[in-house]
Amino acid sequence: MKRTHLLAAAAMLFASAACNGEKGTDSSGPTTKVEAVAPPKGGDWTQVVAATPAGGFQMGNPNAAVKLVEYGSLTCPHCREFDETGVQPLIDNYVKTGRVAYEFRNFIRDPYDLAASLITRCNGAKSFFPLTRAMYKDQPNWVAKLQTISPEQQEAMVALGPDRKFAEIAKAAGFQQWAAMRGLPSAKSAKCLADEAEINRLVQMNSDATSAIPNFPGTPTFTINGELVEKAAVWELLEPKLRAALGE
Repeated sequence: MKRTHLLAAAAMLFASAACNGEKGTDSSGPTTKVEAVAPPKGGDWTQVVAATPAGGFQMGNPNAAVKLVEYGSLTCPHCREFDETGVQPLIDNYVKTGRVAYEFRNFIRDPYDLAASLITRCNGAKSFFPLTRAMYKDQPNWVAKLQTISPEQQEAMVALGPDRKFAEIAKAAGFQQWAAMRGLPSAKSAKCLADEAEINRLVQMNSDATSAIPNFPGTPTFTINGELVEKAAVWELLEPKLRAALGE
């Protein structure tokens, strides 16, 4: 996507993004039971993390029978709730067994979300999940900082070009100091916050998500083996879908 079209495209995508509060359920058919897969020698499947062609990051057995994808937003409180209640049991009970691969794809709801995503993605696969989970844990703190900015200051900040906008947002939220305390040097995070190719990638990921999933329901949204899991934005509703896909 050309630079001249970036902000206009981003604005349209941000306008259509929402945080998914639906907590209903639906039914899934049974399948053959999937058995655990031996982990890599000297480790476990959670240590196998790689970038995906779709732009996300996947943890677990790349050949797992069940592939779970989460479309998540770092500014979404429902996504934070899922991280707090669902991600650890997902990892411990399903990813570590080699039966489920878990991919997280950033779905950007606003410029602040994009700045946070640039930070968590900055070091690539090796630190993506730890930084993303830490960003969710601290979400109330950095969102509170951003909420102290006056509407006039916010408007001026968002109006900046992409080479400055996300650095200014990160400064207001304290992202660079936060990241430095977690092993991401400020010089590197500064480059990531002005990385036009990565900014374009995140905008394109939104477009890809809404193209692949008509009437995209908001965040978090989940797919299992490429199929949308409807009305299962919380762990207690998503887990039965996983178990059904595993034949349990």
